[in-house]
Amino acid sequence: MTTAYKVLGQSNPTAATVTTLYTVPAGNAAVVSSIAISNQHTANSNVSIAICVANAAVGTSNYIVKDALITTNDTIFLTLGVTMAATDTIRINASTANIGFSAFGSEIY
Repeated sequence: MTTAYKVLGQSNPTAATVTTLYTVPAGNAAVVSSIAISNQHTANSNVSIAICVANAAVGTSNYIVKDALITTNDTIFLTLGVTMAATDTIRINASTANIGFSAFGSEIY
């Protein structure tokens, strides 16, 4: 098995819009080691992160972060170790614009 350590995804989603940050490619697995969330907006924001199995819609049981407050000009780092299978997705949402999300980890081929 080959492991590639990489930036899994980066996004600055539209306010109040659920956006896919990363999808595990078919035939692969992934380990998400960390996610950084940076508030570059002029106001506080609430952020959410969900892990959805097999590209399913976001449901109550999928959230690993739900409506967490991130203050203006602050950055939050989450150290995770989340394992994901092929076609699983990370979905993100923020109550304001200008919130940057970055996921880091490894893909296993």
